[in-house]
Amino acid sequence: MSKRIYLFCAAAVLAALGVYYYMNRHMGSVRKLEIAKKEVRQLAAKEQIREGDIIFQTSQSSQSKAIQLATHSKYSHCGIIFKDSAGFYVLEAVQPVKHTALDKWIAKGLDGRYVIKRLKNASQELNNDVIANMTIVGYLFTGSSYDTYFGWSDDKMYCSELVWKIYQRGAGLEVGKLQKLKDFDLTSEPVKRKMKERYGNHIPLNETVISPVSIFDSELLETVTEN
Repeated sequence: MSKRIYLFCAAAVLAALGVYYYMNRHMGSVRKLEIAKKEVRQLAAKEQIREGDIIFQTSQSSQSKAIQLATHSKYSHCGIIFKDSAGFYVLEAVQPVKHTALDKWIAKGLDGRYVIKRLKNASQELNNDVIANMTIVGYLFTGSSYDTYFGWSDDKMYCSELVWKIYQRGAGLEVGKLQKLKDFDLTSEPVKRKMKERYGNHIPLNETVISPVSIFDSELLETVTEN
């Protein structure tokens, strides 16, 4: 076999593998979304989702593992469920803060897994006026950049900060305990690397932080459903 023919065959094989990988990945994403759409329909039919519910998942972002290790929790991302004319969506702090259709939000998490939590006395606390207030607060943050430094100002926003501030300002409730960055487990190598990447040699150990697991463990909440 000549060198030219060999190179042609090798290129053809690589191209075929590339197409296979792309199609397999694409079909997997489509399948995940189909499953998530079905789950959302079932949740709505059983009235297992309401506006104001908080939903948690394991993110597949580059910082997810560091968050899990630092907080000793498998949940690294959260958002608040609201509803508009198109259906249920999650207000989440990614880049930027935005509305994501609930089914798409579920599908992008690790293995499509999620937990939905709700205020224990939601029927009394989250009336239409309060939900409207929370929606307004969320609207004011929509479009904000994601806060990779986990600061406490309103200039930028990370996921659990968005949830906490919407509840605090829109409903007058503090869902989850505020902590300092130094309160977390910063000893593992993935956490150290991420901290070095974000802060260099000046880690703001006294920065106020709210973590997904702190909200998850709040005594004000109860689990509605998980898959």
